[in-house]
Amino acid sequence: MADIANPGAPQGAAASPAPQAPAQAEVPEYQKPLTGATLLWGTLSLALATFMNVLDTSIANVSIPAMSGDLGVSTSQGTWVITSFAVANAISLPLTGWLTMRLGQVRLFTISTLLFVVASLMCGLAPNLPTLLFFRVVQGAVAGPMIPLSQTLLMASYTKARVGTALALWSMTTLVAPVVGPLLGGWITDNINWPWIFYINIPIGLFAAGVTWAIYKKRETPIKKLPVDGVGLGLLVLWVGALQIMLDKGKELDWFASGVVVLLAIVAVLGFVLFMIWEMTDKHPVVDLTLFLQRNFWSGTLALSLAYGIFFGNLVLLPLWLQQTMGYTATSAGLALAPVGLLAIILMPLVGRNINRVDPRIFASFSFLVFALVFWMRSRFFTEVDMVSIMIPTLIQGVAMAFFFVPLINLALSGLSPDRIPAASGLTNFVRITAGAFGTSIFTTLWEDRAAMHHAQLVESVNQGSNATTSAIGGLMSQGLSHEQALGAINNMIDRQVLTLSAAELFYVSAFIFVAMIGVIWFAKPPARGGPKVDAGAAH
Repeated sequence: MADIANPGAPQGAAASPAPQAPAQAEVPEYQKPLTGATLLWGTLSLALATFMNVLDTSIANVSIPAMSGDLGVSTSQGTWVITSFAVANAISLPLTGWLTMRLGQVRLFTISTLLFVVASLMCGLAPNLPTLLFFRVVQGAVAGPMIPLSQTLLMASYTKARVGTALALWSMTTLVAPVVGPLLGGWITDNINWPWIFYINIPIGLFAAGVTWAIYKKRETPIKKLPVDGVGLGLLVLWVGALQIMLDKGKELDWFASGVVVLLAIVAVLGFVLFMIWEMTDKHPVVDLTLFLQRNFWSGTLALSLAYGIFFGNLVLLPLWLQQTMGYTATSAGLALAPVGLLAIILMPLVGRNINRVDPRIFASFSFLVFALVFWMRSRFFTEVDMVSIMIPTLIQGVAMAFFFVPLINLALSGLSPDRIPAASGLTNFVRITAGAFGTSIFTTLWEDRAAMHHAQLVESVNQGSNATTSAIGGLMSQGLSHEQALGAINNMIDRQVLTLSAAELFYVSAFIFVAMIGVIWFAKPPARGGPKVDAGAAH
């Protein structure tokens, strides 16, 4: 700052410069910590928005059968409600940085939250599946910036000494939501109606947006006009969308016997190739593909994404099997899934404290072994398995989750310069979420295909009139059933058996893949101590 002459000095006298304190750059308003009640309400609003966002990734899982029945579609078509949200959410993630520069953090977060509320309302009001899918795509797209921006705003609200505590609280929210999601979704579906799994977002979102704007509007970040890679974004939407639609519609259209599936496959492949070429040559790419030249980044991202795809595919498959085969209600299916986050919540702080002391490859390998154990235990399920036996592997899975996200993300980001961390984190999350959507489609399709194959084999055995079949029919008819009713009862038993058998096969294969993927983890080099420390929330 320029010196100012003493106004009290005589006219014409030289003004002797006063001693000046060393100049210090003023801290921008948006970086100053909050205090008192303002800090409390700000933390609450950001946490609720995050909770609402993460909740929507799991709350619909147990509602798919009821939703499909009301809309007059199959359960495999009902799973599109999950995959459409995930794909749109993943595609919007790379745009978060550019949108933040154009609109500002606070404005973008508030707009995204309000649009999320509107999309949730329209999802609940949707009269048919196409309308519901459209608004789920909108909901997923506007949800993209919410989680990274809530984390950024929260970190700026606390002093440096308390940022760790703030991130721990924030991360707990992202872990509690998947636990509450199936329970809440099941209870709402059984006791009210499935549209209310979307309507509950309305009061939460309005509160979060209103409080956030009231507290943070004076803390807006600077706005810059930056170019956007429109061609790259368009190609990204094209190839990811075509591939997801192909996976979702493939079984219904008899795969490559259908011209539509062949066309979607061609579009996906050509779109991917053109996307790769464009992004490698554009000055402002929407996705920085050069990150994959880093050994730790590609190996960490590959291990994380493949594992998440299998994990999420199984997370959707399990409640479908429980409801269609075991006769569980949505509430009881949600209860069976609920323990998944309990041990994760307890153990996550332990992992966070030791992530820079222990090689993350060891943590991640341990996680994969526990996942393999969990899926092997599920592969032993049978049609008379009890609730306790179903919940035990789910509880153990929380151990795997605690040692899963944080070590692999730290591994993927290790060795990168600080200026590349945001782009790398966004790309990792994009690949992971997309893999989750693909995993859902692949697992539900394989489950139905394997069940159909086993059903055909068992029905052929029944039709051959074996002694066991004749005896079973005779026993049922002796209970007052007609011959046709007895055959129908046997067919229902066959359906339960084949659906359980095909689910067990997928659980077993999942266990084998997790063991095999440990090798991918060890392609990475051990990160230097004191590298980038990433909290659990970065994984969501």
